[in-house]
Amino acid sequence: MDLSFTEEERAFRDEARQFFRTQVPAAIRAKVAVGEGLTRDDMITSQRILNQHGWATVNWPVEWGGKDWSAVQVYLYQDEMQQAGVPTPIAFNVSMVGPVIAQFGSQAQKRKFLPPTANADIFWCQGFSEPGSGSDLASLRTRAERQGDTYVVNGQKIWTTLAQYADWIFCLVRTDPVAKKQEGISFLLIDMQTPGITVRPIVTIDGGREVNEVFFDNVVVPVENLVGQENKGWDYAKFLLGNERTGIARVGLSKARVARIKELAALEQSGGRPLIADPRFQEKLAAVEVELKALEMTQLRVVADERKMAKGRQNPASSILKLKGSVIQQQLTELLMEVVGPFALPYQRDFDGNNEPVIGPDYATEAAPMYFNYRKVSIYGGSNEIQRNIIAKAILGL
Repeated sequence: MDLSFTEEERAFRDEARQFFRTQVPAAIRAKVAVGEGLTRDDMITSQRILNQHGWATVNWPVEWGGKDWSAVQVYLYQDEMQQAGVPTPIAFNVSMVGPVIAQFGSQAQKRKFLPPTANADIFWCQGFSEPGSGSDLASLRTRAERQGDTYVVNGQKIWTTLAQYADWIFCLVRTDPVAKKQEGISFLLIDMQTPGITVRPIVTIDGGREVNEVFFDNVVVPVENLVGQENKGWDYAKFLLGNERTGIARVGLSKARVARIKELAALEQSGGRPLIADPRFQEKLAAVEVELKALEMTQLRVVADERKMAKGRQNPASSILKLKGSVIQQQLTELLMEVVGPFALPYQRDFDGNNEPVIGPDYATEAAPMYFNYRKVSIYGGSNEIQRNIIAKAILGL
């Protein structure tokens, strides 16, 4: 198996590296490097820079701004973006609703939504999970009743990430209450300014407010906002979830985190010497680096295989990437907590009315919030338990 890059691929990597490190503002990339939360403006600014270069929607059809790139180019693009600390294009726009509209939407929907979605002129959020309908998504109960040329939507969504920023929400709604669970669901696009929508934040364990409850009380939606066919929404949701898992291993991000941990461990003292010189710490860091290098080699093998696979076919080895990638990301947050030590204990994120000085070095303030927030990476995009089942069946033949 050839894991080396061609001369053309190396040139592409150098182009991507130069672009990401010079064209996206350093202040935004610095936030990503330390794990600080991005503002709405940060995400939009970064995506518009990528879109102007034609690099925001590389996974879309070429006619709507996508790139007919090889698997190797996509790998290099993601790796260099993550190592440079460039925010990934808004996932709800680029990896989720955009591909669904491009694949299943009407021509009118494509013309109306795809260009502003690519340029982040529309900020989307995802209305899938509900109370009692998370892992068993097909049991969702939010209803959309057809009344002439409109649907009237009633129900509740939960864990809706960044709904406080969103202009539109793409929703799974039940349009046939008597059909089998998966067969009575439709995919609707809803303007968040429509009367009857209420967004209520949920404060997470890291003190953040990135997830929300969204309530629909007799929300009127034009029938023209139905994507594809009525009651076929489950098919579109499965297509969307396949796109969501693209690049989920985040090898480049983990490489950048390793470099950051080494930098900070050289500043912290342990037993009268820099922590980076402590043999026990070196052993822990080296163990994660070995796992990360193995993950990178696995990802390159998957990329090499995709050179020979039919386009669009998913390699079951991607489950290994998701599983190990999320474990390594969590291990790195644990090492960062060890680096900052007791200074990770105080909760010091900015909030209204807080005028107290930071305790300890500035870089300690994000360690605990990042640690707690990254507990989720082994759940989203397909929980690690599910990935183990896929590996056992599809790769090991058990």
